[in-house]
Amino acid sequence: MARVPYLEPSDLAPEDQDLLKRPIWLFKALVNSPKAARAFGGLGQYIRYGSKLDPRLREMAILQVGWLARSPYEWSHHVKLGHDFGVSDADVQALIDDTAGKPTSLDALTKTVLRAAREMTTDGAMKEVTFAALQAELGNELVIDLTMTIAFYNAVVRVLGTLQIDVEPDYMPYLQQFPLPG
Repeated sequence: MARVPYLEPSDLAPEDQDLLKRPIWLFKALVNSPKAARAFGGLGQYIRYGSKLDPRLREMAILQVGWLARSPYEWSHHVKLGHDFGVSDADVQALIDDTAGKPTSLDALTKTVLRAAREMTTDGAMKEVTFAALQAELGNELVIDLTMTIAFYNAVVRVLGTLQIDVEPDYMPYLQQFPLPG
């Protein structure tokens, strides 16, 4: 059960009702502070719609964060969103296997993106060799966008965990298909 109420558009001032265009429970909780919700949404919107980073790579990085954080909300939402952006069920299983150190058929760039997300999530920063490989492959703009994506979603999972945001019923099948480890 969430620690703050899930608000509806009718609970908000007219100028803040647009914050619930996508009425997911995370946003319904964040609008308890409309200015914070708007700031949070700004970076999220850039990551999803403004960045030139390949959407499949972006979603794989986000999924890696959600897997490592054991965040049911993040994981379930981005398994679904990942499908919308080219992540296959085989990719999701490969991410799980790659994290466990098992061999996968993932391409080298995707493996490096996953490694970067693991390093930032568990160690606080990418290792030099990982950053250099990504910078050589992606260039400065996209390596910054990838870094911002991983960092932002590390923040997101902490917000989700602290506010104890529930997983919406529509997303539960993704948790059942790819359950998080205990």
